[in-house]
Amino acid sequence: MATIPWLADVLRAEGVQVVEEGDWRNRMRPGSFDPIGVLWHHTAATSSASNPHPALNVVINGRSDLAGPLAQCLVDYNGVFHVISAGRCNHAGQARASGPIPAGDGNTMLIGWEIDYNGVDQEMTPAQYNASLKATVAVLRRLGRDASYARGHRETSVTGKIDPSFIDLDVMRSDVARLLNPPPTGWSAIVDNATAGRFTASANWGTSTYSGQRYGSDYRFANPVAASDPAWYQFAVPETGTYRVEAWYPANSGYNNLAPYIIVTSTGNQTVHVDQRVNGGAWRSLGTFTLTAGDENKVGVSRWTSGTGYVIADAVRVTRV
Repeated sequence: MATIPWLADVLRAEGVQVVEEGDWRNRMRPGSFDPIGVLWHHTAATSSASNPHPALNVVINGRSDLAGPLAQCLVDYNGVFHVISAGRCNHAGQARASGPIPAGDGNTMLIGWEIDYNGVDQEMTPAQYNASLKATVAVLRRLGRDASYARGHRETSVTGKIDPSFIDLDVMRSDVARLLNPPPTGWSAIVDNATAGRFTASANWGTSTYSGQRYGSDYRFANPVAASDPAWYQFAVPETGTYRVEAWYPANSGYNNLAPYIIVTSTGNQTVHVDQRVNGGAWRSLGTFTLTAGDENKVGVSRWTSGTGYVIADAVRVTRV
């Protein structure tokens, strides 16, 4: 029977706080164990800051109706991983097919996290969720599997289990995938007014090649109005985080002195006004902002301004910082 004596080490290497519970490398159930994925559970016990792991003894030793250990790890209220077993555990039972996990013996195929919360009127704590993500990433990386091999018990159970409660498992897998495949350091992208599929503007925005300070072959211009008619720049932001947003525009004395740039941040739209009469023909920083992951409109140039002169929409650059 295979075992995973490396479990505590790979968790620590991922930044997870670990407590090794007794002789965990030799604590296991008889039978086959050849894991291909990770299964999330909740214990149904009520944890708290003063009682962070009420189900620990049960997960180690089992219940009257089910022999322990009941999972490879228990995740306490503070996100600490208590490593219980390096081998087969009674946590998954018979499994139905879910994603890439085939139907069969779940205890053979899956490594289990018992996350210590009751799942009825108590949700997983942020510390539990974040630690469980990191631990899942560590194990899937060691197994050579992608995020689709992370499942919830309610997805594989043939007996109607509901755990883990209060969590969107598709979002969980998306978060695992993001951590498994982080974007390159210093990720950056440029969207020009001519970038196909990433720039949109109404017919009210004209096209000009007048200024030699333009980015690319041309740029867009429009008269200011008291109405919402922005030109939008769409970016595929790889992960939620802090990004520097920069604008490129040609400067001219006839251009707008209060051109509004709209940045779609994680907490709502923020507007930065730029004097497009000066400092053109180069990247100008609009500031740093928290942007959410996703491929959508992230920056706009609005016509709604009290300034005078044409509003210009040329190019925008977004860079992870």
